Order: sequence, then structure tokens, then C-alpha cells
Amino acid sequence: MVIPVINEGERIASQLRAMKHHGIPALCDIVIADGGSTDGSLNETLLRETDVRTILTKTGPGKLSAQLRMGYAYALDQGYDGVVTIDGNGKDSVESIPLFVQALEEGIDYAQASRFISGGRAVNTPRLRSLGIRLMHAPMLSLAARRRFTDTTQGFRAYSARYLAHPEVQPFRDVFQTYELLAYLTVRASQLGLRTREIPTTRTYPADGTVPTKLNARGNVSLIQILFATLTGRYHP
Repeated sequence: MVIPVINEGERIASQLRAMKHHGIPALCDIVIADGGSTDGSLNETLLRETDVRTILTKTGPGKLSAQLRMGYAYALDQGYDGVVTIDGNGKDSVESIPLFVQALEEGIDYAQASRFISGGRAVNTPRLRSLGIRLMHAPMLSLAARRRFTDTTQGFRAYSARYLAHPEVQPFRDVFQTYELLAYLTVRASQLGLRTREIPTTRTYPADGTVPTKLNARGNVSLIQILFATLTGRYHP
């Protein structure tokens, strides 16, 4: 279980406690992929209390994709059969994690969370964000993937070790620095004929309208550029 975080404060603490409450540490090892938090949220007491196995701290360049590369490389080096990833901002239904583990055990190579399929729930999702996913992000990545996905911005997903180690994937390249790896790994599995699945989950935004996100206007422009790069196969090895 790889959780990328940076300065998530009480959100990551609450999420880790919820994961322990739902028995996740008994199901899979928890690895924190920290981008260099300075808020004191990842203190040793919390990590021990919630049965976190490992905390990795990124010291080199890059943002989210660099954190994920670090976590996935560690998982392969440690001999795990697969990886489940969930954001550390408390928006996702941690009780759904067993469904991703089950998918990996059934031979699925890429499983993607979706709040928009039967059994999923979108709670307080900002309207513009929902429209952006449904009208642009998901259709474009579905076109690239050659199969339909409904909720492609979510970091809640699972990858088999076979997928991450595939010679036609090569996810550990420096080209993946920000959000590139998420888009690329969304489409590459089905392009290679590997097994994929969407899993219903709940994604909840705060009722007060505050949106936990690291994106700004420049980041949104970058996301669009990443979409087109993925669609045209620019990240293929």
C-alpha cells in the first residue's frame, strides 16, 4: 500500500487511523512515499500507532510522479506481487482497499477507482471538476487506452508487479516528474493487452467547499499538456 503525501496534516493522520480501524495493515503492508513534509504530520508515534511498515522520503527532484516512482521501486525491490496506491488527503474510501487487493489476486494488472460507476459515490465533488473529468480527462485517456474509463484523475488504483516491471512500460524514467505517471499508467496496461478493471469507490470532498488539492492554474494547464502527450504516445519507452 503506497501512500504519496506532502504536508497533509490531520488528513493523513485520520486516514491512517481509519485504515487501521478497517484492518488494512493486516491485509497489506503500508508504505508512505513522502515528498518532503515539513508540518510534522508524519511523526514516529503516529506511524507506529497505525502500523506503517516504511516511510520513504524523496530528496531528489520531481513531485508526485517522483514520489510514486520511489514507492513502486521499493515495492518491486522488496518482492511484492502488486501495489495499491491511495492519496493521503483523506478523500477516498479506505474500506474499499480490499477490493483492489482482491483484483490483484485475481490477476488484474491495473485497477482504477471510480466514483461514477454502479456502487461508487461522488460526494460534494466540485461541479467544474466533475465536468472536466467526464467531458475531457476520461474521454481522452479512454481513447488512448482503447477501452472506456470513467474516473481517470483518481490516484486510488492498483498495479501488478508484472505491469510495473513490463519492458514496454518502464515507469522509472525521469520523464515522470509531476502527474505524467498517473496518466501514462492509466492507458498503458490495456494498450499492451493486460487485464484492467474499474472498482467502485466513494470520493468525498469537504462540505464547506474547501478542496484539498496541490493543483493551481499552472498545474491545470500542465495537466492538459500531459493529456495530449499521453494521447500521442509521447511517454512510450
